[in-house]
Amino acid sequence: MYRNIVAVAKSAYRMTMVMPSLRLVALLGSISGRVTKIVVDSMGFDGSDYCVRLYHYLVGGVVVFSLTANCYLDLYRRGSDVSAVRYEDLVARPLEMCRVVLDYCHLPVSVAEQAVKAFDVDSQRNSAIAKSIIGHFKEPQLTPQVKTKLNELLKRHGMPLIGESCVLEGTLSCSQSE
Repeated sequence: MYRNIVAVAKSAYRMTMVMPSLRLVALLGSISGRVTKIVVDSMGFDGSDYCVRLYHYLVGGVVVFSLTANCYLDLYRRGSDVSAVRYEDLVARPLEMCRVVLDYCHLPVSVAEQAVKAFDVDSQRNSAIAKSIIGHFKEPQLTPQVKTKLNELLKRHGMPLIGESCVLEGTLSCSQSE
Protein backbone atom coordinates (compact mmCIF):
# COMPACT_ATOMS: atom_id res chain seq x y z
CA MET A 1 0.00 0.00 0.00
CA TYR A 2 1.19 3.48 -0.75
CA ARG A 3 -0.18 6.98 -0.53
CA ASN A 4 0.35 10.50 -1.80
CA ILE A 5 4.05 11.40 -1.74
CA VAL A 6 3.62 14.54 0.35
CA ALA A 7 1.47 12.67 2.88
CA VAL A 8 4.18 10.01 3.18
CA ALA A 9 6.87 12.65 3.66
CA LYS A 10 4.89 14.49 6.34
CA SER A 11 4.09 11.26 8.15
CA ALA A 12 7.74 10.20 8.05
CA TYR A 13 8.69 13.58 9.51
CA ARG A 14 6.19 13.16 12.37
CA MET A 15 7.64 9.71 13.10
CA THR A 16 11.10 11.26 13.47
CA MET A 17 9.68 13.33 16.31
CA VAL A 18 8.90 10.27 18.47
CA MET A 19 11.40 7.64 17.38
CA PRO A 20 14.92 8.46 18.61
CA SER A 21 16.70 6.37 15.96
CA LEU A 22 14.81 8.12 13.15
CA ARG A 23 15.43 11.50 14.78
CA LEU A 24 19.15 10.77 14.89
CA VAL A 25 19.15 9.76 11.21
CA ALA A 26 17.28 12.97 10.32
CA LEU A 27 19.70 15.15 12.27
CA LEU A 28 22.85 13.46 10.99
CA GLY A 29 21.37 13.23 7.49
CA SER A 30 20.95 16.99 7.44
CA ILE A 31 24.74 17.22 7.68
CA SER A 32 25.72 14.55 5.14
CA GLY A 33 24.06 12.45 2.45
CA ARG A 34 26.34 9.58 3.41
CA VAL A 35 24.01 8.92 6.35
CA THR A 36 21.10 8.28 3.98
CA LYS A 37 23.30 5.99 1.87
CA ILE A 38 24.39 4.02 4.95
CA VAL A 39 20.79 3.61 6.16
CA VAL A 40 19.58 2.45 2.74
CA ASP A 41 22.55 0.07 2.44
CA SER A 42 21.70 -1.37 5.88
CA MET A 43 18.21 -2.14 4.60
CA GLY A 44 19.68 -4.34 1.87
CA PHE A 45 19.35 -1.89 -1.02
CA ASP A 46 21.97 -0.01 -3.01
CA GLY A 47 22.30 3.22 -1.09
CA SER A 48 24.46 4.90 -3.70
CA ASP A 49 21.29 5.96 -5.53
CA TYR A 50 20.00 7.54 -2.33
CA CYS A 51 23.07 9.44 -1.11
CA VAL A 52 21.00 12.57 -0.45
CA ARG A 53 21.48 15.16 2.26
CA LEU A 54 18.26 15.61 4.22
CA TYR A 55 18.22 19.38 3.66
CA HIS A 56 14.51 19.69 4.48
CA TYR A 57 12.16 17.80 6.80
CA LEU A 58 10.30 16.23 3.85
CA VAL A 59 13.32 14.78 2.02
CA GLY A 60 13.55 11.63 4.15
CA GLY A 61 9.94 10.72 3.45
CA VAL A 62 10.41 11.27 -0.27
CA VAL A 63 13.43 8.95 -0.17
CA VAL A 64 11.35 6.33 1.68
CA PHE A 65 8.54 6.64 -0.86
CA SER A 66 10.92 6.41 -3.81
CA LEU A 67 12.78 3.44 -2.38
CA THR A 68 9.68 1.42 -1.52
CA ALA A 69 7.82 2.34 -4.71
CA ASN A 70 10.81 1.36 -6.83
CA CYS A 71 11.15 -1.91 -4.93
CA TYR A 72 7.47 -2.68 -5.60
CA LEU A 73 7.75 -1.68 -9.29
CA ASP A 74 10.81 -3.89 -9.72
CA LEU A 75 8.94 -6.88 -8.28
CA TYR A 76 5.85 -6.12 -10.36
CA ARG A 77 7.79 -5.69 -13.61
CA ARG A 78 9.72 -8.92 -13.01
CA GLY A 79 6.40 -10.76 -12.98
CA SER A 80 5.91 -11.29 -9.25
CA ASP A 81 2.30 -11.81 -8.24
CA VAL A 82 2.07 -8.48 -6.46
CA SER A 83 -0.14 -5.44 -6.90
CA ALA A 84 -0.26 -2.13 -5.08
CA VAL A 85 -3.18 -0.46 -3.33
CA ARG A 86 -3.49 3.30 -2.97
CA TYR A 87 -4.48 4.54 0.47
CA GLU A 88 -6.49 7.37 -1.09
CA ASP A 89 -8.60 4.81 -3.01
CA LEU A 90 -9.27 2.86 0.20
CA VAL A 91 -10.42 6.03 1.95
CA ALA A 92 -12.54 7.24 -0.97
CA ARG A 93 -14.26 3.89 -1.64
CA PRO A 94 -13.52 1.57 1.29
CA LEU A 95 -16.11 -1.12 0.63
CA GLU A 96 -15.41 -1.37 -3.08
CA MET A 97 -11.63 -1.39 -2.58
CA CYS A 98 -11.85 -4.02 0.17
CA ARG A 99 -13.78 -6.20 -2.24
CA VAL A 100 -11.09 -5.71 -4.90
CA VAL A 101 -8.27 -6.53 -2.46
CA LEU A 102 -10.06 -9.59 -1.05
CA ASP A 103 -10.78 -10.85 -4.56
CA TYR A 104 -7.16 -10.30 -5.59
CA CYS A 105 -6.02 -12.30 -2.54
CA HIS A 106 -8.54 -15.07 -3.34
CA LEU A 107 -10.34 -14.43 -0.06
CA PRO A 108 -14.11 -14.29 0.43
CA VAL A 109 -15.42 -10.95 -0.78
CA SER A 110 -18.34 -11.47 1.62
CA VAL A 111 -16.17 -10.24 4.53
CA ALA A 112 -15.56 -6.84 2.90
CA GLU A 113 -17.99 -5.05 5.24
CA GLN A 114 -16.14 -6.45 8.27
CA ALA A 115 -12.84 -5.37 6.74
CA VAL A 116 -14.11 -1.80 6.36
CA LYS A 117 -14.88 -1.67 10.10
CA ALA A 118 -11.14 -2.07 10.75
CA PHE A 119 -10.63 1.43 9.30
CA ASP A 120 -12.35 2.87 12.37
CA VAL A 121 -9.40 1.84 14.56
CA ASP A 122 -5.89 3.31 14.49
CA SER A 123 -3.73 0.31 13.57
CA GLN A 124 -0.85 1.95 15.45
CA ARG A 125 -2.92 2.84 18.54
CA ASN A 126 -0.66 1.09 21.05
CA SER A 127 2.62 2.33 19.64
CA ALA A 128 4.76 5.47 19.70
CA ILE A 129 3.46 6.37 16.24
CA ALA A 130 -0.23 6.31 17.17
CA LYS A 131 -2.23 9.02 15.44
CA SER A 132 -3.11 10.46 18.85
CA ILE A 133 0.61 11.02 19.48
CA ILE A 134 2.14 12.02 16.16
CA GLY A 135 -0.94 13.87 14.98
CA HIS A 136 -0.05 16.79 17.28
CA PHE A 137 3.18 17.73 15.52
CA LYS A 138 3.05 20.66 13.16
CA GLU A 139 3.71 19.55 9.60
CA PRO A 140 6.59 21.09 7.67
CA GLN A 141 5.49 23.36 4.85
CA LEU A 142 5.98 22.48 1.21
CA THR A 143 7.25 25.71 -0.32
CA PRO A 144 7.54 26.09 -4.11
CA GLN A 145 11.35 25.94 -3.80
CA VAL A 146 11.26 22.72 -1.77
CA LYS A 147 8.68 21.22 -4.15
CA THR A 148 11.01 21.90 -7.09
CA LYS A 149 13.96 20.23 -5.35
CA LEU A 150 11.87 17.24 -4.22
CA ASN A 151 10.53 16.84 -7.76
CA GLU A 152 14.13 16.72 -9.03
CA LEU A 153 14.79 13.85 -6.62
CA LEU A 154 11.58 12.06 -7.63
CA LYS A 155 12.33 12.51 -11.34
CA ARG A 156 15.83 11.09 -10.87
CA HIS A 157 14.22 7.93 -9.45
CA GLY A 158 11.47 7.67 -12.06
CA MET A 159 8.67 8.53 -9.64
CA PRO A 160 5.53 10.61 -10.20
CA LEU A 161 6.13 14.25 -9.36
CA ILE A 162 4.44 16.19 -6.57
CA GLY A 163 1.31 17.72 -8.02
CA GLU A 164 0.85 14.96 -10.60
CA SER A 165 -1.36 11.92 -10.33
CA CYS A 166 0.41 9.32 -8.23
CA VAL A 167 -0.82 5.96 -9.46
CA LEU A 168 1.88 3.33 -9.76
CA GLU A 169 1.79 0.67 -12.45
CA GLY A 170 -0.16 -2.41 -11.38
CA THR A 171 -2.21 -0.62 -8.73
CA LEU A 172 -5.52 -2.29 -7.95
CA SER A 173 -8.58 -0.12 -8.51
CA CYS A 174 -12.35 -0.31 -8.24
CA SER A 175 -12.68 0.05 -12.01
CA GLN A 176 -11.03 -3.38 -12.39
CA SER A 177 -14.00 -5.00 -10.68
CA GLU A 178 -16.73 -3.09 -12.47
